[in-house]
Amino acid sequence: MTDLEFLDQAERLLAGIENSCDLLNDDANVDIDNQRVGGMVTLTFPNRSQIIVNLQKPLHEVWLAARCGGFHYKFDGTVWQDTKGQGEFWQSLSRYASEQSGRALLFKP
Repeated sequence: MTDLEFLDQAERLLAGIENSCDLLNDDANVDIDNQRVGGMVTLTFPNRSQIIVNLQKPLHEVWLAARCGGFHYKFDGTVWQDTKGQGEFWQSLSRYASEQSGRALLFKP
């Protein structure tokens, strides 16, 4: 994957997180604050816990930090997969956000 291909896919991912968060706030009456600064999106939940997603450009990875730990994802040509076999990004984000918010949340691209 070239740097441009990585940046294109990573931009789609970050924009998808923002969009999914906005939809959850509108449709599910959830109050998740999402802020983006460059290649980083911070999700802040009403209980003040956070999930941070940021780009690691030199590695062509996306990193996700949640209460339960930190995770690295690489694009496999179709989806973003955890580098240690822990699953697909959107499923993981939904699981960690649900754990931190105390309610079932479904993030999707």
